[in-house]
Amino acid sequence: MTAAPSADPVQSTAARGGALPGSRTAAAALGMCVMLVFGLGASVNLAVGRLATSALHPTPTQVLWIVDSYLIVFGCLLIPSGALGDRFGRKGALLAGLALMVVGSLGSAVSPTVPLLLAARAVTGAGAALILPNSLPLLIGCYAADKRGHAVALWTALSGGGGVAGNVVGGAVLQYFDWQALFAVAAPLAAFGLAVAARSLPRVERHHHPVDTGGVLLLVVAVFCVLFGIIEGAELGWASPAVLLALAAGASFLLLFCRHELRRAEPMLDPRVFRRPGMRAGTLGIVVSFIAMYSVFYLNGQYLMNVKEYPAALAGLGTAPLAVVIFLVSPRAARLADRHGARPVVACGLLLVVAGLGLFSLCGPGTPYVLYAGCIVVVGVGSGLSNPPLSNAVVTSVPARQAGVGSGVNSFSREIGGALGFAVFGTLLNIRFTDALPARLRHLQDDSAGGQALGTTLRGVRHLGSDDAARLAAQVREAFSTGMAESLRVIGVVLLLAALLVVNWLRPHDAQRNSSREKH
Repeated sequence: MTAAPSADPVQSTAARGGALPGSRTAAAALGMCVMLVFGLGASVNLAVGRLATSALHPTPTQVLWIVDSYLIVFGCLLIPSGALGDRFGRKGALLAGLALMVVGSLGSAVSPTVPLLLAARAVTGAGAALILPNSLPLLIGCYAADKRGHAVALWTALSGGGGVAGNVVGGAVLQYFDWQALFAVAAPLAAFGLAVAARSLPRVERHHHPVDTGGVLLLVVAVFCVLFGIIEGAELGWASPAVLLALAAGASFLLLFCRHELRRAEPMLDPRVFRRPGMRAGTLGIVVSFIAMYSVFYLNGQYLMNVKEYPAALAGLGTAPLAVVIFLVSPRAARLADRHGARPVVACGLLLVVAGLGLFSLCGPGTPYVLYAGCIVVVGVGSGLSNPPLSNAVVTSVPARQAGVGSGVNSFSREIGGALGFAVFGTLLNIRFTDALPARLRHLQDDSAGGQALGTTLRGVRHLGSDDAARLAAQVREAFSTGMAESLRVIGVVLLLAALLVVNWLRPHDAQRNSSREKH
């Protein structure tokens, strides 16, 4: 009934070791595109301080939207873009996305006003949304049928590594240039990817099902409301009327979307697909795994720059071990899942992520970087083990003709997980950090959240100019470490509970039954 997504019917000429003959250049180009999408989303967080004090004179709310406009447009269009690729051609959709990314990146670099910068960031996000869901089925098509799990593993490794690469490259760029260079450097990379992909990617079969315009509109509005509520929750407060209204509207539009899709003969995304244990396990597992990973991204810069007092470039390199470990472990996770089944591999991976968060919670101002990097390695091994089988469970839960939609669901799960990781961990960190601060220092905080509150408080201590400023700064850093530890333990408990559900849904007999259905 369902089958693994396929983009190339000719599999007999496959090289046993990996990509099909002649497809290695295409696979490399797709890998660069995936890393660029995630790198652009991660790197701009390093430029928040530069943007806030730039000649654009943005308000704090405008700075937030400069960062989030890319992510919101990206998240809203992921599933519809996958559907468009299925209908009109995945290669064409990916090339159009790269062209939009070139235009958006250049526009962001030269924007003289905040509204133009926001518009350019939105164009870049739309381009990223066209690239990502179509990249996975195209990459799968570069591999033989018995190696598709390895293609999914490579894609997940590239997506995780892209965020780390964004931090590393972004830190290096900002060490020597201003914020405009951060956006400008993406344009030639996207243009190079466009040229290589246009020459190396084969055109694949289109699936001539009707475009579900009503479903697209309902889903875009629902996702916008949900992402707006999650992102603004950390800034405005989770009980604020705007956040509650946005989340309620998102839930309402999502219900309308499900009702609309159930009535269509050929739905864009049939809600009944979530009855399948693999789809439920994959989406939930990816969401909670990315909550954990983005919690680590959130604290990394603040911990290394404000607690350990590392420069920006060195702080950007702080998560480099994560990318290395994910690249090394993900291909092996696919082989382990082939040999032992997805369930034990995912269980071990998610438990390692929980253990890594627990180890992170033991870090403080005096922790050597070697031990901190060890925590990153544990989380990286866990993510590298769990994410490839989870992604494979998602993309194999939809028919082959809807591979782009399945990839969109997979990518959207990552987007929601990342947004929740920043928002929920940031909120927890702000609350616990404030509680851990000595009472006489709490007036130095403003309304900033999480790590920004740490920087604000440290600046306030320096401005006091008292003889014991060094001692007070040490107390602030210790309070941040306490808040970080307590917040990470909460995230770890949530991840552990979710892991129990995920492992339960990945029952071996269900996997066998799905495999039998796919053969027929």
